[in-house]
Amino acid sequence: MTSQRGLNAVRIGIDVGGTNTDAVVLDTSLHATPTRGVLAFHKVPTTPDPSDGIRQALEAVLFKLPVPHPKISCVAIGTTAFLNSVIQRDARFLDRVAVLRLSKSFLRDVPPFSGWPKDLAALIHGYVGYIDGGLTIDGSEEAPVNVDQVIEQCSNIRKIGIRTIVITGIYSPIDVNHHQEDTVRRIILQHFPDARVVCSHEVANIGFLERENTAILNATILRHARRTIRSFHKAISELGLRSCPLYLTQNDGTLLDVNAAAKLPIRTFSSGVTNTMRGAAFLSGRGVDALAGESAVVVDIGGTTTDVGVLLPSGVPRQASAYVSVAGVNVNYTMPYTHSIGLGGGSIVRQVGSHTHVGPDSVGHNIDRSLVLGGDTCSAMDIAVASGYAAIGDADHVRSLDAALVQGARERIQSLLEKAIDAVKTSPELIRVYMTGGGSVIAPSTLKGVLEVVKLPFFDVCNAVGAACAKVGATFDAIQPATSKTHSEISAAAEAIAIARAVENGAIRDTVVTTKVEVIPIPYLENQVRVVVAAMGDLDLARLGERKVEIDAILHEEEGQRHEQSQIAPSHMTANIGESETNHSSYRPNIIHRAAKVGREWLISRTDLNYIADGCYVLGCAGGGNPEAGKMQLQHMLAAGETIRVIEVSTLDAAASVYWGGRMGTPAAIAERLQAHETVDAMRALMNHLGETSFDAVMGLEIGGSNGLEALLCGSSRFFDRPVLDADFMGRANPMCWQITLTVHRPGEFVPCAIDSGDGQTMIMTRSKSDESVDKPLRGALVEMGSLVGLAGRPTTVGIVRQHAVKNTVSLAWRIGRAIALAEEDVSIAQAADRIIAEVGGLDSAKVLFRGKITAVERTLHKGHSVGVLHIAHASMDESTGSEATRDVAVGGILKIPFINENILAEHHAEDGTVKVLATVPDLIALLDTQTGRAVGVPEYKYGCHVTVMALTCSPRWTETPRGLEIGGPRSYGYDIEYKPIGKYTEPRSVLEEFGS
Repeated sequence: MTSQRGLNAVRIGIDVGGTNTDAVVLDTSLHATPTRGVLAFHKVPTTPDPSDGIRQALEAVLFKLPVPHPKISCVAIGTTAFLNSVIQRDARFLDRVAVLRLSKSFLRDVPPFSGWPKDLAALIHGYVGYIDGGLTIDGSEEAPVNVDQVIEQCSNIRKIGIRTIVITGIYSPIDVNHHQEDTVRRIILQHFPDARVVCSHEVANIGFLERENTAILNATILRHARRTIRSFHKAISELGLRSCPLYLTQNDGTLLDVNAAAKLPIRTFSSGVTNTMRGAAFLSGRGVDALAGESAVVVDIGGTTTDVGVLLPSGVPRQASAYVSVAGVNVNYTMPYTHSIGLGGGSIVRQVGSHTHVGPDSVGHNIDRSLVLGGDTCSAMDIAVASGYAAIGDADHVRSLDAALVQGARERIQSLLEKAIDAVKTSPELIRVYMTGGGSVIAPSTLKGVLEVVKLPFFDVCNAVGAACAKVGATFDAIQPATSKTHSEISAAAEAIAIARAVENGAIRDTVVTTKVEVIPIPYLENQVRVVVAAMGDLDLARLGERKVEIDAILHEEEGQRHEQSQIAPSHMTANIGESETNHSSYRPNIIHRAAKVGREWLISRTDLNYIADGCYVLGCAGGGNPEAGKMQLQHMLAAGETIRVIEVSTLDAAASVYWGGRMGTPAAIAERLQAHETVDAMRALMNHLGETSFDAVMGLEIGGSNGLEALLCGSSRFFDRPVLDADFMGRANPMCWQITLTVHRPGEFVPCAIDSGDGQTMIMTRSKSDESVDKPLRGALVEMGSLVGLAGRPTTVGIVRQHAVKNTVSLAWRIGRAIALAEEDVSIAQAADRIIAEVGGLDSAKVLFRGKITAVERTLHKGHSVGVLHIAHASMDESTGSEATRDVAVGGILKIPFINENILAEHHAEDGTVKVLATVPDLIALLDTQTGRAVGVPEYKYGCHVTVMALTCSPRWTETPRGLEIGGPRSYGYDIEYKPIGKYTEPRSVLEEFGS
């Protein structure tokens, strides 16, 4: 923290938590002294109206303060009040929201609020409208904004009494030329001046659904946030601090002035944990900006839970992956990565047989139930007092505790903390740990794997200290051309912009440092990269007078206005696609019997879709794109009364015609355009070219990833109304469209083929000298067509499918997904891999290769593909999550997984230097998130994620010919490694066969 001589560096920091409101007065220039600059502090219970608690805490610290009020430079408040209103579904504070989407051709099939918890969506969902507009991935317009449509939608929204509007356009975060969202907002305010309008590009970045969700949450809380911020300002003004600038702390540990917070309150949602971590860095005395060049772990122990996170050498918390969940809604704003466990000062201690249990249940707020406070329940705090760690209450009440119980509880507490710390570490090296929170008295003074346990001064108001010492920051996040610049030049230019923005926001230029720099290639989009830079610096106290933040009119506009929450349930509200809780152990698919010629048909349900989607992502081997949006699309169709039928390959005659296909393109395009009808349109174009009007069945190009659901879309009653064959031409995901079992066994049958952009562009390729030569022109065309197209290959017959396709793969995906659901139902997520292995043939067919956490991801781009190497370090597992069914192929050391869109091989580097290849393509190498049991794809490869790496034996359709290994084996990817299957392939049993009798 830079000392600013001649200026007073005294600040007030306040943290409004769910239980307590803490306030500190901090002289930031004294951070290196024994008191760390803390001049006064106070805690009060949080009040129903947070401003009352703020007023009480402020009054107390000002009374204790030896510094006169005028010398206080600013007040910074961190609050969870807005987030809590969403989590608690408090209808008093949440407004209905109208959502307007900008796109002429896309976004219709996955409507707003898809994937939301039903109760929260019911409170907020008010209206959905569509307006021509949208961009393509290169920044050009998909269509210009239609002004008449905007005026019409504005009129509709006013009629139903909704005032809060969200505008979301495709690729709006990179819209630097057309400013479509801003244009629509301007038109709305001309015709509806009282509207509260949120543009999604101002709230979050690339990832359409997550950005829209973030904007909706921001919008629904606007009225409440503005009233609350106004009450905060009133509270500090009444205590003589009217001229003192007021800030709120953001999720990334930086300051947000009150007017910006009134527009973007969601940026404060997760500020509590960030304040704690930043406060820990400050109280450590090692420097809040750089912890002497090293990382550190912050352990925040409360009454019931413990949150563990990592402070990077820059002094900022390590951030979570791009997409996180808030109140059950996926969003993509910045928030710290933390690992939480059920351990706190109030955790109940009990002896069960020879085992001592600590938590996860807790006396919680009723801490008086603890023995030392006169209660009758043994808590972790009692163990701390009995062990001499703490002097709380009456120690005589715990002197009679059984010595074995005390020792067992101490060992369990130590074990839980060690494993939690190990969960966030990304290397086996010793690391310094800072203990914070009121429950930190239960922590021992030494822990395995820890360089030093530091119990910080003022540990119980660490969050308020973090608010007081918060900095000023800015972020630059954009897709940039890379035609004539190196990555270093691109990042340098982006850093300069981020630094300039931080200075504009009030930082001292000389103190601004960049805390994050990422240059991410975009698959299939030549010479384009996404650049993300974050910068922060000290608040320029000398400029506070110049930049004095007055309460804007936007905050006063809410005063005196009634809560106008519309009670109308509009008829155009999206059908609720949720369903009652499924009993997975008793669930049976709906198999019906048709006439003898047709045989059995499997009518797909929403539960089936959940299973199939989860299974498809596992079979994608980290590639193929996340099927989530496709699943939502199909669920909405089923809710609207459409049907999807799956049949066995043996059902139809050998001569029956089969159309097949899927999508090609970059995940960055899929993330914005969501699901559309590109594959359907490509099939229609090919049918028209071939002069065909019908066909007998449809099949997927690949079962892995999002394409695993495309055949279900095409075959649905909404489109071709044809049965879907329980098969595909891959048995997994593939990086290039010609790398399929059809081209392995029958070269030359790929063309004629068609691709379609979904917005009116079609290309048909009629001839090619080889299947390999089809790929390059198609990929060149798809870039010009928006970097995402549907593909339909030359139609084939059921006879050829029987010979050369991988059969029963829809059934396989269903079984894998059900295995994950059963593990979730039994609260045994860590055994999801074991359940999957049992479904695919047991240990003779699949294995767990390794368990650990991602410690590094090397990424680049080669010929349009996402190329890199994933590093996974072994991580010890809690005994409650260990595997009893399988024996891991390798433990200890590091597992490296090279990938080209999909995982290529798994290479184990043992601690003694031995290197061994555990599995290669065409076997299926998949990663499961140990917290959810679901697949982790290349876009989700983030450090700190705990994963189980498993491998499944590939179909013999790949290995029965040398050409198959030439196309799909390790040598085809440039690795001089002989393929050795990890086991024997077991053909999955058809769901129709098992449940249709």
